Amino acid sequence: MSDDDALGTLEFEVYGFIARPPAEVYEAVADPAILSRYFTTGGAVGRLTAGATVTWDFADFPGAFPVEVLEAEAPRTIRVRWAGDPAATSDSAGTVVIFTFEPADDGARTRVAIAERSWRPTPKGAEAAFGNCMGWTGMLAAMKAWLEHGINLREGFYR
Repeated sequence: MSDDDALGTLEFEVYGFIARPPAEVYEAVADPAILSRYFTTGGAVGRLTAGATVTWDFADFPGAFPVEVLEAEAPRTIRVRWAGDPAATSDSAGTVVIFTFEPADDGARTRVAIAERSWRPTPKGAEAAFGNCMGWTGMLAAMKAWLEHGINLREGFYR
């Protein structure tokens, strides 16, 4: 394997468009009451503000997860870190997740991108990265359904 073929830390980005303005879509992630309606099925506690540590709980994956907010710049970016399996992550502090909200169609729609990084290029790292990629893709779909149509896609989805 040449240096060009060497695999560093694993990372991914998923994205989608939501027919709401960036400020509204940003709030759907930053505000725990809204996030709990379509994503954190066990509830979210704490607003995503820089320096805060909040918790996200999922009824389908019980146990509240602490989420450290590294950056929150409304309505453009939210950057958080949460713990991962030390055997799977390349950073002992966990993985970093970056949400970006870009206006589209003169601000009538928002391009939402979610990127996550810091997994080891190992079978455990790949399994964790692929699992989270599925989870964030599901979050985007659930957010779109909730914000555009008031439908909670996660209800009963994983159980």
